[in-house]
Amino acid sequence: MIQNPERILAGLAHPGETALDLGCGMGYFSVALARLVGPEGRVICVDLQEQLLAGVRRRAERAGVATRIRLHQAGADNIGLTEQVDFALAFWMLHETPDQAAFLTQVRGCLKPSGRLLIAEPRIHVGGAAFERLVATARGVGLEVIGRPAIALSRAVLLGVSSR
Repeated sequence: MIQNPERILAGLAHPGETALDLGCGMGYFSVALARLVGPEGRVICVDLQEQLLAGVRRRAERAGVATRIRLHQAGADNIGLTEQVDFALAFWMLHETPDQAAFLTQVRGCLKPSGRLLIAEPRIHVGGAAFERLVATARGVGLEVIGRPAIALSRAVLLGVSSR
């Protein structure tokens, strides 16, 4: 793969934290998150498809981090989580979400006051203007830009819970 999850996530998820992998797919980033949060942390892996979550389970078992991972099947228009998390990741998935404002509102509701959200979108599918509209939507739901990490082939923003 082109992306290096450990490099991308370094410094974003910390030992003992709870992380949320939104649209986790087969768990490419989930296992890296589980390693970063360590034995005292946990990762909630969210996807619409049960078979993808089963793939995450197998990958986590092979990597020896299955006890740190909780699988959660989301609904078509609702994440369905109430847990508070320290870090959330939406990697190359938000452009497929029909109502980005509703989705970001739900994610914002899951973040602790010091929580962070990394959004990365593929440049090939999301142009610069569309990405800036997404950032404006995130600001509108109570998130603020705290960084613009460089991620290969991506447009990315690191958001935190707004203090206003």
